[in-house]
Amino acid sequence: MINLEFSEKKDTRSGFGDGLTELGRNNPNVVALCADLVGSLKMDQFIKENPDRFFQIGIAEANMMGIAAGLTIGGKIPFTGTFAEFSTARVYDQIRQSIAYSNKNVKICASHAGLTLGEDGATHQTLEDIGLMKMLPGMVVINPCDYNQTKAATLAIAEYEGPVYLRFGRPAVPVFTPADQKFEIGKGILMHEGKDVTIVATGHLVWEAMVAIDALEKEGISCELINIHTIKPLDEEIILNSVKKTDRIVTAEEHNYLGGLGESVAGLLARKHPTKQAFVAVNDTFGESGTPAELMKKYEIDSNAVIEKVKSLF
Repeated sequence: MINLEFSEKKDTRSGFGDGLTELGRNNPNVVALCADLVGSLKMDQFIKENPDRFFQIGIAEANMMGIAAGLTIGGKIPFTGTFAEFSTARVYDQIRQSIAYSNKNVKICASHAGLTLGEDGATHQTLEDIGLMKMLPGMVVINPCDYNQTKAATLAIAEYEGPVYLRFGRPAVPVFTPADQKFEIGKGILMHEGKDVTIVATGHLVWEAMVAIDALEKEGISCELINIHTIKPLDEEIILNSVKKTDRIVTAEEHNYLGGLGESVAGLLARKHPTKQAFVAVNDTFGESGTPAELMKKYEIDSNAVIEKVKSLF
């Protein structure tokens, strides 16, 4: 049986904020920049403790990326903060030309990603950001699943030399991974062993997959769950080892099915081990205003959607 115990519910953006605060205390080269969303990005404590290492850029996201790139030349490790939509689509040219092209050591930290942003609606609910960022040469793309993993990822990317896109969210979600975990960029995590079907999930969909597995195993379907927190570089080994056993796979993500985790997995399987695959993702559409739960149900990215996709493979 899968373990559905969790300590509390907490937003992943707070994991980023607390990780950034810890970095501020331990790494004098870490600096932070924000585009007028300090409270939303949970940067307040870092700013309180390190006022001389924070730069409020205002609603000028493109300028923020250029400044961040420049700060790396002096040996600083800049963490930029704004919503995922404004961290990617709005500033894609600046990221490409000023950060990715020259492999600058900038950490692009993006909150309020996906449908679970909720009531702010389609203009703010980016469902294309993973695809945009993974296409940039040299860009690492990370999408952690809960508060603890987001905090661990924030600490880990400060030690990594090169550009990183760190994606996290607004709603309070179960905290179910260890507080003392070691975050390894590019290494998926086997959360649950099974033999009938592989489920590869990322971000908020990891918990939804766990809820689905609990129901599926009561019906006699044995599920293996892999938490892919790093979408690029993708942990090919852990996925291939699993599908060679199960010969079926469901990918689950809070993103358009075009360009996301599912497409990365499909490309891997096409090259190395063709496997029957089903996608839990948004079906090439924009979102709308609503509660996170309402939107996940309507756009078929909740635990019930995972259950249906698993059953479709048999």
